[in-house]
Amino acid sequence: MLSQFPRVSCDSLVALAPRTRGGRAIFAKNSDRPAGECQPLTRVAAADHPRGRPLRCQYVEVEQVDHTYALVGARPAWLWGLEHGLNENGVAIGNHTIFTRDAVADVGLLGMDLVRLGLERGGSASEAIEVLIELIERYGQGGSGYSDTTWPYHNSFLVADSNEAFVLEASASHWALKRVDGAASASNQTTIGTDWERLCHDTIEHAIARDWWPEPTGVRFDFAAAYRSTETAPPVISSGRYATTCRALSAGALDLRGVMRVMRDHYDGGDVYRPGAMPDDERFFSVCMHADPVGTTTASMVVELAPVPAGQRRADAAAPLIYWAALTNPCVAPYLPLFVEAELPAELACGGADADGGGAWWRFKALLTEVEKDFTRRGPYVRAFWRDFEEPLLEETVRFVASMPAGADARRGVEGEFVASVWERASTALDKVTAEVAAL
Repeated sequence: MLSQFPRVSCDSLVALAPRTRGGRAIFAKNSDRPAGECQPLTRVAAADHPRGRPLRCQYVEVEQVDHTYALVGARPAWLWGLEHGLNENGVAIGNHTIFTRDAVADVGLLGMDLVRLGLERGGSASEAIEVLIELIERYGQGGSGYSDTTWPYHNSFLVADSNEAFVLEASASHWALKRVDGAASASNQTTIGTDWERLCHDTIEHAIARDWWPEPTGVRFDFAAAYRSTETAPPVISSGRYATTCRALSAGALDLRGVMRVMRDHYDGGDVYRPGAMPDDERFFSVCMHADPVGTTTASMVVELAPVPAGQRRADAAAPLIYWAALTNPCVAPYLPLFVEAELPAELACGGADADGGGAWWRFKALLTEVEKDFTRRGPYVRAFWRDFEEPLLEETVRFVASMPAGADARRGVEGEFVASVWERASTALDKVTAEVAAL
């Protein structure tokens, strides 16, 4: 029955400052990919380049720009692009498969290519949106997003900084853009209806020419009604997940812990997975996904996007940006703090097609495999273990950030030392809990 469903990915949300408790925007994304696809963390330093030099993405070349920004994100091991990430300017981006009536080209930019390009080139959320739009119109979307099968797909993007956020949904080279009013989430379906702010120049004409939308009648164009397809992917694959994130965003002001709980959501199971739903039940497809071979959460990020005081550069801001990363399903992994300017511990940044290449991702995958043998007993145990690890870490990180000097150069060394210390402790804890869970 599962073979009838396409692979799906992912869920994102953003709450801007008026909708959060701490006065900072919060962005989060779960990346749902094949269960055995390693997704190590990646840090790319800022760099200068000869403008116009060819830049090879996954399947096509684009023209390089003269300067690219530093970033940190999660990258499927075989890909050039990223599933989600954060850059030095405080721009966060995540992409999601969407299903529309347009055919997808065999060759073009992957959604993951576009995430990385937007982060490398975006000085703000609005700048990153313009980067994505220009690239989509010029090069199109296309190429398989999976290493073991030929399956290209269309993408949507959630793009945010501390001040504003946008949803961009693209069908081939046609797109719709919506500015986020307070909070928004995205999943594997088109969500922009008549509330679009901008459209590609021929989005309406293209839909009319294919009888997806009637000739102009004075009714405002509905992008989702015209372009969404439910033939390839039935609504059940995303309806429950999208409803969950929307409910969380409408329930009141969120904080970091609250968003982490949402990314670990399993409906009535809370942050502990309880198997049992069938694939025709939307509860089978939870925000923290365990739906192999349709999709499994293989990486998660949560970031707070602190505003920059007037007249100050982001690099000199008193509050550095923290990228909270979980490897594999966040219900069996802690969120660990990283910084855009700090080097990643080597084990977090390595990983290949199988566990023989080593890397932290495969170690968390081994823990997940043990938990999956008996979720009923082992799930609550491992969740409680990491809760006890993560809660004091959140407080420790707040204190550490408050004590840091201003300026990126002054912070870089101490940030790296802190990240290395956290990973050393997390690595020891991971060995401990994996052994304990296996013995249950």
